[in-house]
Amino acid sequence: MARTRAAASRWVDPRLLAVLRAQQNHLPPSAARSANVEMLARGGTAVVATGQQVGLFLGPLYSFYKAASAVAVARALSAEAGVPCVPLFWLQTEDHDFAEIATATVADRRGVATRLALAPESAAEARVSIAHRHLGAEVDGLVERLADALPPGVAADQTLALLRAHYVGGRSLAAAFAGAMATLFADEGLLVFDPREARVGALAAPIYREALRGAASIQRALWARRAALAEAGFDEQIALRDRCSLLFFHRGDACGPRYRLQKEGAEADVEKGGDWSLAGGGETISQQAIEATIDGDPLRLSTSALLRPIVQDKLWPTAAYVAGPGELNYLAQLGPLYEHFSVAAPLAVPRARFRCLDARTRRLLTQLRLTVGDVSRPERELHAQLARAVVETAGPNSDAGPDPATLRARVSSEIAPMVDEIARLIAQVRPELAPAAERTRGTVAHALGRLVDRYTRAVAERDGVVRERLARVKAALVPDGVPQERAYSWPSMAARVGPSAFTGLVLSAVAENPFATELRELHL
Repeated sequence: MARTRAAASRWVDPRLLAVLRAQQNHLPPSAARSANVEMLARGGTAVVATGQQVGLFLGPLYSFYKAASAVAVARALSAEAGVPCVPLFWLQTEDHDFAEIATATVADRRGVATRLALAPESAAEARVSIAHRHLGAEVDGLVERLADALPPGVAADQTLALLRAHYVGGRSLAAAFAGAMATLFADEGLLVFDPREARVGALAAPIYREALRGAASIQRALWARRAALAEAGFDEQIALRDRCSLLFFHRGDACGPRYRLQKEGAEADVEKGGDWSLAGGGETISQQAIEATIDGDPLRLSTSALLRPIVQDKLWPTAAYVAGPGELNYLAQLGPLYEHFSVAAPLAVPRARFRCLDARTRRLLTQLRLTVGDVSRPERELHAQLARAVVETAGPNSDAGPDPATLRARVSSEIAPMVDEIARLIAQVRPELAPAAERTRGTVAHALGRLVDRYTRAVAERDGVVRERLARVKAALVPDGVPQERAYSWPSMAARVGPSAFTGLVLSAVAENPFATELRELHL
């Protein structure tokens, strides 16, 4: 509560508000969004932020869940603290990893994962920030392929209509993503913000300058935090790079390839105002030249993953940040940076996590006598569950064979004690054979266990119908072993019920507990 009120007391620079207004004016109209902008302009308003790369067709489902979580958390904090809170989605357009955002996967009409991909980037486009990348003519064909893959019906037609309105050849990836996301959350007033703008760069310039000048002390503080986290048993999420600043420099102009700034000499040289190299770019540039660029053309600088949250929370009155599991880990690294830049760290809130089940998947689970949680169990346990269902369904007079669980129980209650007794007697009479008797006892137990495991798997897989049903359930919930929210993109679920209905289902579920951490089921 105190953190939210403290954030709401911060002043937002009018120049930043002008950028925000201009960007929202390029989005589909929304009275709620306009009202949220004006609340920020009046002051006394906090921000609940989240963000993600601008993936094709809104990217993986978790991007959509992040936006819904930001809406719900803003409402919850506002009610708790008694001050207005508005949700803001920060487009991570400074990144240059095109391959990470260029694909979208959906479950087709048969439930098979279908991957769609933009044309590969050219050599000239490599390392260029995503903000300056545009959709090619092939996107129209991808939408048509998506139409062929999705189950036909009104819900799919509505989903495709929304995507056709925003994913148009020649439009930037950021604009397409922003337009689609803003449409879905128009009634909730979700603000969508792109930091890759000259006026934003000018506001961030003091942060860039300090990141450059204070590179040595920042580096030492981050190394110390890494050591403390390692001692506490936590892994480093974002690897620290020796002799590097937290800035990237864009060669040529703001639309040029970006390279991390790295000192050529020993660590001590980071404290000096000498030359920096463009790591991997084969070029050096003096500190004076970089600082002159920060003053004159700040968009030729961009942030690393560690510096981006500092810029976000320096610019906006951020009360909370909605983060994915990986982000929560690397946010733990950032304490020294918040201290160095005198920024109050926001509350870190885990994003909502869902596993969507349509009617077909629920029916298959019932037929297999499995729960949703069973699908993620170890293979041995899952096979045992399925084998038991096969035997029970077949009945006592079938040739399905004995229940594997019964066999495992007999090995434990009858055979294992007999083998133990024989090994004990031999060792008692001939002590020199005790090691051999112990090894044999272990070998017999292991062999019997493996035999029962093989039998269990054979029973579970003998029935072709069972195999097919299980494969379809896994394809729906954990395709290729990947969690559904990471494997499938937004259209995969929206096309089952419609964009508005899917948004409403997710928002209602998140609102029940905006701060929940468990994976929840969502029935479509």
